[in-house]
Amino acid sequence: MASSRNSVSKTDPKLVLSHKFAEDEVTYSERDVAIYALGVGACGADAVDTKELHYVYHRDGQPFIKVLPTFVCLYPFKKSNGLGLVDVPGLHYDTKLLLHGQQYIEVYRSIPSSGTVVNKASIAGLHDKGKAAIVELETTSYLKETGEILCMNRSTVFLRGAGGFSDSSKPYSYTAYPANQIFRFSIPKSEPTVVYEDRTQNSQALLYRLSGDYNPLHSDPSIAQIAGFTRPIQHGLCTLGFAARAVVKSFCNGDPTAVKNIFGRFLLHVYPGETLVTEMWLQAPRVIYQTKVKERNQAVLSGYVEIKQIPSSLYNNNNN
Repeated sequence: MASSRNSVSKTDPKLVLSHKFAEDEVTYSERDVAIYALGVGACGADAVDTKELHYVYHRDGQPFIKVLPTFVCLYPFKKSNGLGLVDVPGLHYDTKLLLHGQQYIEVYRSIPSSGTVVNKASIAGLHDKGKAAIVELETTSYLKETGEILCMNRSTVFLRGAGGFSDSSKPYSYTAYPANQIFRFSIPKSEPTVVYEDRTQNSQALLYRLSGDYNPLHSDPSIAQIAGFTRPIQHGLCTLGFAARAVVKSFCNGDPTAVKNIFGRFLLHVYPGETLVTEMWLQAPRVIYQTKVKERNQAVLSGYVEIKQIPSSLYNNNNN
């Protein structure tokens, strides 16, 4: 006998999990890469920063600008309807009540500064949390020209009001993921290895939205107030870009190709104009990080970045 919860919820888990996404293509140019870099604060404090100018300019005769690893998180969001979840049959929710909970990124090769990628997406998980549903969308991107795998994104979103479709709520779990993608972390109680401070601009969300996320929550004051905020908030993925950039600058000498994977858990909103303080702990081969808003002394993001090779000087200092 179906439970009363099933009769209330409009979410049909069988339809959701059986949905097959059509492949889609994303074409981008160096201009898109540069706009993204500026959108996540590159050269914001210093227009001639030696570790960041190469994200927006062909410094020292380099043939292509370099690409921040978090740029690939744009690939799943290039669709006109965001992640494409509104087209999933059996999944009914209010788009204004969607919250981005986590983002996991794996980068398998150097990211070209222009080109076309083919996205293959699937529902990697669906979890009933009672008043909300958690959907995990996994997107693997390939270079169209060669067919080489480039990266994988796993986006975890909370859909408030879409839960209540099962008799019991199964715990949120990573059990279906490959073992090398599971890394549980906690913020160390020791002093950070590095602390990096970055002030966002009042127009940061307006600049970041040019990379393709046009959710009015980040630009329209009336929409933001309906959602419970005093003014438009910064995109979570923008804050993730700030944090990853801090790690690349602090531990990779500004070389974005040193990054293997990135994980971010969104904890709280950021208002454009606030100061982000990213605390980083070296636990080779990973850097654990926590980003706080200085003005409110609140943590807004936490996660880790796995690096291919930690400079020996940093590693030795961390283990002395």
